[in-house]
Amino acid sequence: MAERNVTENFITNIIDEDLASEKHHKVVTRFPPEPNGYLHIGHAKSICLNFGVAADYQGICHLRFDDTNPEKESKEYAESIQQDIRWLGFDWLQNKFHASDYFDQLYGYAKQLIEKSLAYVDDQTPEEIRENRGDFNRPGINSPFRDRSVEDNLQLFRAMRAGEFADGSKVLRAKIDMQSGNINMRDPVIYRIKRMHHINTGDQWCIYPMYDFTHCISDAIEGITHSLCTLEFEDHRPLYDWVLDNIDIGCHPQQIEFSRLNVSFTITSKRRLSKLVEEGIVDGWNDPRMSTISGLRRRGYPPAAIREFVKAVGVSKKESVISMTVLEDAIRNNLNKTAPRVMGVLRPLKVVIENYPEDKVEMLTGSNHPQDESFGSRKIPFSREIYVEQDDYQENANRKFFRLTEGREVRLRHAYYITCQRAIKDDAGNVVELRCTYDPESRGGTADGRKVKGTIHWVSVAHAEPIEVRLYDRLFNHPNPASLDNFMDAINPDSLEILPNAVLEPGIAEKDEDVVYQFERNAYFKRDKTHETGKPVFNQVVTMRDSWAKIEQENN
Repeated sequence: MAERNVTENFITNIIDEDLASEKHHKVVTRFPPEPNGYLHIGHAKSICLNFGVAADYQGICHLRFDDTNPEKESKEYAESIQQDIRWLGFDWLQNKFHASDYFDQLYGYAKQLIEKSLAYVDDQTPEEIRENRGDFNRPGINSPFRDRSVEDNLQLFRAMRAGEFADGSKVLRAKIDMQSGNINMRDPVIYRIKRMHHINTGDQWCIYPMYDFTHCISDAIEGITHSLCTLEFEDHRPLYDWVLDNIDIGCHPQQIEFSRLNVSFTITSKRRLSKLVEEGIVDGWNDPRMSTISGLRRRGYPPAAIREFVKAVGVSKKESVISMTVLEDAIRNNLNKTAPRVMGVLRPLKVVIENYPEDKVEMLTGSNHPQDESFGSRKIPFSREIYVEQDDYQENANRKFFRLTEGREVRLRHAYYITCQRAIKDDAGNVVELRCTYDPESRGGTADGRKVKGTIHWVSVAHAEPIEVRLYDRLFNHPNPASLDNFMDAINPDSLEILPNAVLEPGIAEKDEDVVYQFERNAYFKRDKTHETGKPVFNQVVTMRDSWAKIEQENN
């Protein structure tokens, strides 16, 4: 049996019972995003759950755009959503729908409710409606227009449809119970007047249905068996059921709620993410520091790692915040297996090997993956002048510093032992060059069997590929920025560091840009051509080890 996409949970238990009892013979789910922004890491859980459950049960998952609010929706957002879903590894095949596909039917079902005296046109202002609905401590008050006749309501609703009234002057409300303890049942608005151009229907409509009315009917029209929603819709389920119970429709899907995916140090609100873009805190929805799926893709997160992360988190009804370290560990675990190893120097310091022939170039062999021979090997040029990392040298270092200092020997990765003889400084006292010697007999070991404790990476100066490296830290320095009065106060001013003078061994930058590499001893990197104007740009995907675990513990 193929490995399941979704681990067993209370939802799969419900589906198992429904299939065993023959309540359903085929599972049909749906992912219903609103095209009013880019998807984020929280949506990844819903995507993996809805598409994953359908795949596990040989069923179908629909992609349905909840396009009932034209004011904030765009084709750009719709296209980005489709790209994100496909990138995560899922496909809706021929099953792409829009709530707007059903506008005629929704209008008809609204008239049905009017004819059954279960809906009425209300002339109150939005402020009056809000006030008269009451709150958790105060019951609602009936609208003075609640008892209009069926004939009057039908005539007014048709006039709303015909564009005879101003925006916001009238709404259609369901007639349920203004005394209900569930505020969602206190005569909710199901249609409003809004003259806005729609991305699918153009200017055909000047009235638009509300989400709670649209969603359940769309599910029923499409024959959805299990409507999987996040927990904030739990209080909306009675309205979901009420609408379907009171219209003439042959299908009644079951709404089931599960907890959202909340990750520490992130924002998962389209409105707040949009503010970051609009105020220029980031350079777009796909900025690698963003929690959007497109941002994670651009940064270099593998889709398989995100799927594994979501699967490991699991599905429950208990709200929780998952540590960012769990996500980053999932990325590391994936990349440790899949990322070829190369050598890149982020902050170069020149080394001259004085006893190495000036015109000699050797092609050394380096393994592409130390734990997986199937990755093969590559040739790396070695010459008299090389670059090493600046912090691989320390003046007057103590005995526990196993890298370069005067008189100390280290091993060059895939190459020779070298000994630092002296450092050359500029007028300001900064070390700008090291002079070293090498042991020509030390490649692959030494005859006398001596060992060194330090191994460092390097790049030949004559063959170095100049690159720009972008090091990313977390965009927020607070574990729960959404809990603050102003989440913008938690912006980390050091979330991006650009290293314009990094170098990479030759032949790597020109390869497939979708490959993530481990720059040995540094981090994982992926090329980002998005805004390249000259030299190649590489994004840091994730560090080699977790540097935030202690910070998270201190905040808990």
